[in-house]
Amino acid sequence: MTLTRATRYRGLIILIVINFMMYAGFFMVIPLVSVHYVQTMGFAAVTVGMALALRQLVQQGVSVGGGVLADRFGGRGLITAGVLVRAAGFASLAFASNPPLLFLAMLLSALGGALFEAPSRAGIAALTTVDERARAFSINGVGGGLGMVIGPFLGAMLLDFGFSTVALAAATCFALIGAISLLLPPIETASDRAQLGFGLGLALRDRPFLIFTILLTGFWFMWVQLTISLPLVGERLANAADAVRWIYGINAGMTVVLQLPLIGLAERWLRPFTILSLGIMLMAFGLGMVAVANSFTILIGCVIIFTIGTLLATPSQQSVTAALADPRALGSYFGVNALALAFGGSLGNLSGGWLIDLAEALQAPALPWITFAAIGLTSAIGMIILGQTLHQRRAVTHLAEAQSR
Repeated sequence: MTLTRATRYRGLIILIVINFMMYAGFFMVIPLVSVHYVQTMGFAAVTVGMALALRQLVQQGVSVGGGVLADRFGGRGLITAGVLVRAAGFASLAFASNPPLLFLAMLLSALGGALFEAPSRAGIAALTTVDERARAFSINGVGGGLGMVIGPFLGAMLLDFGFSTVALAAATCFALIGAISLLLPPIETASDRAQLGFGLGLALRDRPFLIFTILLTGFWFMWVQLTISLPLVGERLANAADAVRWIYGINAGMTVVLQLPLIGLAERWLRPFTILSLGIMLMAFGLGMVAVANSFTILIGCVIIFTIGTLLATPSQQSVTAALADPRALGSYFGVNALALAFGGSLGNLSGGWLIDLAEALQAPALPWITFAAIGLTSAIGMIILGQTLHQRRAVTHLAEAQSR
């Protein structure tokens, strides 16, 4: 189905609004889960940690299925179904008074995310041209950044009325997203609706795309340190609440203010693969410099460098994913690509805390940060090599086509 330009832009605006609301609803409640269940309900910290890890692993791991289903049945229905399932998951948090119910709530939340995540990203790719794509993903990132700022603020306000109120408010937000998603135009993430699993086969046989996805695990490995290792070292250099507030505030604020101009400037001179590699290098440098951060001020400088890297890398990795994907199966490709976050994010969360503890035991405080930097640099170098290889291959192909005319 060919959509008019006006219809495509309307769909993009709705997807960006939905993304903002998703981030706001998610960050309204998830950052409060550990505080509520450990401090108020008396759950073991490891139990709550396992529930949160389950949510991330299931969501990103099962996103492949969401992408495959989007290619077969269209993206709009999957987005609607996904946000409603997540609404049910967050609503059940309001009544989760024991560990099994908490795990069930996290599982429902994860399954909802698995249904809408790949179709949402593939939908942006499907509704844009190649020239529009990076800017669209950047605007989408700004919307997510605003949601990350507003969500915790609303959650903290509503917490005065109890955690159940926060959970139900987040559920209401996702139910409202479900209603808004019905206004989306048809989102075809595949050029033709082939048999179920056709797109997954294409993605799994696409060697350059699989190499790119493997290399991207290094990006996500570093990215999740924003939620574990950086707050931990910040807590040791300053008051815990102040550290978290400054780290998240700077990251979200820079995203809102600098995302669009920074990526726009980079696109004038560099290809998406190069922008992505540069962003990953800056992230690695920022984390590596934490090894010599002996004050909170220096740590904030490291966070700023790290955040500039994420501003370059995050929209670029989505643009590169869309560029490498076969247009016959955008949903499946974005679903497979989500495995990079599933594995990289999970390993980053698990090893981040473990390396911090190990460094303390060995009295080697630089160990985690040198490790993070090494992983990031390896990923960046791999991206540079892959990008140059694909660029040369395309140049040879274009030359051969020109000579054959």
